[in-house]
Formats: sequence, C-alpha cells, structure tokens
Amino acid sequence: MKFNVLFLLMLGFASITLVSCGEDEPCDGKTCAAGEVLDALTCNCVSTLPCSGKTCAANEILNATTCQCVSSQACAGKTCGANQYLDAADCNCKNNPVVPVVVSGTISANTTWTADKIYELATKVYVLSGATLTIEPGTIIKGRAGIGSLATALVIAKGAKIIAEGTAAKPIIFTSIEDGIQPGQINSTLTKLDFGKWGGLIVLGMAPISATNGDTETQIEGIPGDVVYGKYGGNNPTDNSGVLKYVSVRFGGASIGDNNEINGITLGGVGSGTVVENIEIVANQDDGLEIFGGTVNVKNVIVAYQYDDALDFDMNYSGTVDNFYVIFGGSGTDEGLEIDGPEGTTNKDGLFTLKNGTIIATDQVVTSGADFKDAAQGTVQNVSWIGFKDGKNISIAAGFNADCTDLGTQAWAKALEGKLIIKDCEVVSTTLTATSIANLYLRGGAASCLTAEKQTLLDNAVATLNNKIVATATVGANKTVFNGWTWTALNNELK
Repeated sequence: MKFNVLFLLMLGFASITLVSCGEDEPCDGKTCAAGEVLDALTCNCVSTLPCSGKTCAANEILNATTCQCVSSQACAGKTCGANQYLDAADCNCKNNPVVPVVVSGTISANTTWTADKIYELATKVYVLSGATLTIEPGTIIKGRAGIGSLATALVIAKGAKIIAEGTAAKPIIFTSIEDGIQPGQINSTLTKLDFGKWGGLIVLGMAPISATNGDTETQIEGIPGDVVYGKYGGNNPTDNSGVLKYVSVRFGGASIGDNNEINGITLGGVGSGTVVENIEIVANQDDGLEIFGGTVNVKNVIVAYQYDDALDFDMNYSGTVDNFYVIFGGSGTDEGLEIDGPEGTTNKDGLFTLKNGTIIATDQVVTSGADFKDAAQGTVQNVSWIGFKDGKNISIAAGFNADCTDLGTQAWAKALEGKLIIKDCEVVSTTLTATSIANLYLRGGAASCLTAEKQTLLDNAVATLNNKIVATATVGANKTVFNGWTWTALNNELK
C-alpha cells in the first residue's frame, strides 16, 4: 500500500512538471501577434522589433541596447503595458516601433491615412484626378531615400485633392525614413544638417499660369516629362486642391539631376479655393516653398535652413503670402525671396502680395535677402531683413540693350512703373552706411549701363515708400504662431 501511495505521488509530481513546461499554459493560452514573443514570466507580449525579430526564452527579456537575452529578474519582474516592451538596459517600458505602411504607385480612389500608423513613401506616390487623400491630424509620413527619377515624393495631380488638416497639438509631419519620430511625437531625431534625405510634397492645380510660349499648361519641375500626372495650369482661378494646415515638411529636397532638386512644398497652378495655412519647411536641399503661377493664398509659413531659396515665385504667381518667417542656414543658401514675373504671353496681368515677413541671415550668408527679376510685379510690405551684408539686402534686376536703352522686361522697369512696389520695409543693421536699400544689378546688356543715375532713380522710388534702415525691427512676422508645433520652435531655432 505504501508503495502504491509513493508511486502515485511521484506520478503526480511528474504531471505537474510536464504541465509547467507547456508552451502556453502558464499564461492561459495567451498568444501574441507577429513581431512579438510571449514573456512567460510576466505573460506580456514583448516586441522583437528592436533587435530584428530576436526572441528570448521564458523568464528572459530582450536588452534592446545589446540585443542579448537577460534574466527578467534584472528588472525585478517589472511588466509593461500593451504595445510596449521592457528594455533591460534601463528597466524602462518603451513603445514598440510602428511597422510602417509602405505606399507606392497611384491612388485613384478616396483614401484616408490615420494617425496611428506611419506611411512610408517607397516611390513617387500620385493621387489621381477625382480622388481625395485625407490625412488625419498627427499622422507621420516618411519618404525613402532616392535620387533622379527614383526620388520619392507625394504628388497631388490636377483634379485631385489633399485634405491634410492638422492642429497645433497634432501637426502632420512629412520626413525621412531616417527620422526616428513615432506616432504621438512632434520633434524629430534629425538635425538641420540632414537635408536631401527624400523628395517633398507637390500639389498641382488648374489655376492660370504664365508659362513660356503662351502655354496654359506645363510640366512641374521634379517630375519626369513623360509622366502625365506632372501637368499643371488651366483657366480656373478659384480651383480647389484641398487643405494644408499645420503641416511640417522636413529634411527633403532629393536630387533629380545636376543642380536640380525637389522643393519642400511645390504649388503649381494652385487656385484660391485651396487652403494653405500654418506650414513649415525645414532643412530642404532646394527651395523651401516654390509657387508656380496660380492664385492660392498662403498664411503663416516658416522656412528654416533651406539650401536654396526660401520663397520662390514663378510664372506670375498672383496670390497673397501673409506672415512668413525665414532663417538662413549657411553659405549654401541663395535668396530669401526669389521672385519672377510672367514668362509667356498668357496671364500677364496678375500681381502677387507678400506682407508681414521676417528674413534672418545667419552663418555668414553672403547672398541676397531678396532677388526681384524677370518682370516681377506685385507688392512687398512690412518685411524686415536682418543680418545681411551691405549691398546684399534687396536686389533688383535691370536689363539693357547694347546701346543702354532699357529692355523694359526686368524688375527695375516694373519698379519705376509702379508695378513692383516695396513699401514700409526695414533693413535692420547698426553698421550699414549705404543709402540704397534696393541694389541694382545687371541681367542683360553692358555693365557700363548701370550708372549712378539709374541707381538713384531706383533709390528714390524705394525711399518715397517708407523703406528704411533701422537698428531694431518694428515690422515683420508674428512668430508666436509657430510655437509648439514646428521643428524650428521645438529646437529653439526661432531667432
């Protein structure tokens, strides 16, 4: 009888041992999703993503720094919540990296991108005519690296719409795949030196443009000429391409050829029915914001550390840009403003308005704060230029025949005609001694044509409109609207 009892007890212990060694039973059959492993000690699903899918045994956790399995007792059995893993390096709970949704090709039906995901642009992605892409507040879009025809970008074609309406608490962020930013975060892990990591955002519409040869439609730069989705321009000044609000575009401007890169944000033939407010472009290898024709109005835009022009107008852009802030970032930059007028025989009468802006030179910038050329026509008002060298503030192009007769097709002629108006502006400096704020330069004809008399004419035209050199700015942008949601403000770069 004693033998039988002892045998039964031994059998019972064996049974207990077998049960405790079962794979799922300690956690009542709990299973985990792909990319996770079950920690049998805590009964939590632990991400394996930080170390490329490495798994650990029961009673162990993954040290995400060394990618070694260590005893969970190192963190005294600490547990973490859903969508987190326990990092044995510091015994802190960390969020599982989000697996991106890879996007490529075309979008031909109404589509929504949600803030709980990261969307990765593998190629140029085209939203086609008739389709609307809606991007939720707080959504992060990352572009892969690529050069030439393989440069990544999000392109909103003519007749399509983008509804990217973020908020100050939840801006929509376009950035590089090298950026470690995750859903719910606003600041990036890259710096102002990380330019050219991907392409940019391109929005195309059907508003009037002034292209060469009298064309009402042409191909946008940054998209190969054989791609039909790159066309822009038309006859509808109130065309509606959607909404861009609280949108930050970072670390773009991938090269597509020699001296040819993609702008941070490109607006081609975009109409006044489109809403563009509270946008930021940071560390772009080409222009920050470039507008080709159209009538769209832009409010509250900041461009920081671009490597070409900050704001660039072409093809007789005829809308209003109100409240803009520009920070130059090194000798590789070009102009704060580069403004061209009509390029063809169509849409020649429209005038731009550019008002309430601040343009700041840093890092020994030697190029101009503004370059008005090629029949630029419109009004610049309440703009301050800060930190530029003498003669590098406002440049106005002149063009002459060989006999010094005026070509009449450059910005100088428009200024004398009263079609290029610069008024109530300030050059901020305690060292400048030059009497001229706007400096004449040649874009055709003989250098001898640039006489002192012609510079005096320009000086007089500018001086009569309340433009002056001051020690402290009294006009310019309201930079407070950029607090809290921009990379520039979060990194203490608002000068």
